[in-house]
Amino acid sequence: MRRQRQISGTLLIAFLFAVPASAQALEGTLKAIKERKAMIIGYLKDAYPMSFEGPSGPDGYSVELCRRVADEAGKATGIEKLELRYLPVTLENRFDSVASGKVDIECGTTSATLSRMQKVDFTNLIFVDAGSLAVKKGSPIRNLAALVDESVAVVPGTTTEKALRGAINQSYIRAKVVEVPDHAAGIAAVQAGKVSAYASDRIILAGLLVKPPGAGLDLVPMQFSFEAYGLMVRRGDADFRLVANRALSRVYRSNDIANIFERWFGAMGKPGDVLVLMYALNATPE
Repeated sequence: MRRQRQISGTLLIAFLFAVPASAQALEGTLKAIKERKAMIIGYLKDAYPMSFEGPSGPDGYSVELCRRVADEAGKATGIEKLELRYLPVTLENRFDSVASGKVDIECGTTSATLSRMQKVDFTNLIFVDAGSLAVKKGSPIRNLAALVDESVAVVPGTTTEKALRGAINQSYIRAKVVEVPDHAAGIAAVQAGKVSAYASDRIILAGLLVKPPGAGLDLVPMQFSFEAYGLMVRRGDADFRLVANRALSRVYRSNDIANIFERWFGAMGKPGDVLVLMYALNATPE
């Protein structure tokens, strides 16, 4: 009997260690996704071509990458056809939306910073960009130095605002910074002559300028900051972050990223050396 109990105990231990990770109890975001059989994606409605409201619903570079994450989340939770629910967020409420669990992941233009990691977490990087200015066509403003005695609009609480104020102070420029609630308000302020420029990430400004009302504006050929985007997820949820990074790494290791880039940025030219290097460094092997 003792011999049989020893054998039974050994077999039980072997069985437990043989159970695949996917069959173990899910926690955090993955548990919530499995229970509702849906993943909630937070997106920006006006950040073309990264994240925007298109004719057929939410779309863009960041949103497309989040759909790849959803595919991976479906595999991790054992749900073959995972429902995708989209919830618009703003530059102001995006952090609270992730931290509170209102959305499972935020797919927009959020720069990963150490201070922000006190509240949320980030996936591997998805894009690198820089801060710049949008001005009226024919404007003499081609750099920060030309902002002397001028006014520039920016959305408060963004990394762009912090970088802009820092660049102005370091350059000893006497310029007025005007806060606006969103991208549309910033562009409108330039068009109406209320400010001389609107500051934001270059890729966002480029997207705003290819359609009305931004069609009458120019993108200044300079940059005053470096922005590294990541997808926002809840802090401390290592399992879901791993699922997201696995999806992104697979995209970067394949030709998929070239197709995705071409779809959203092809008209703007080829990816720069820094972006190509970012893809390579974030193509984490299995």
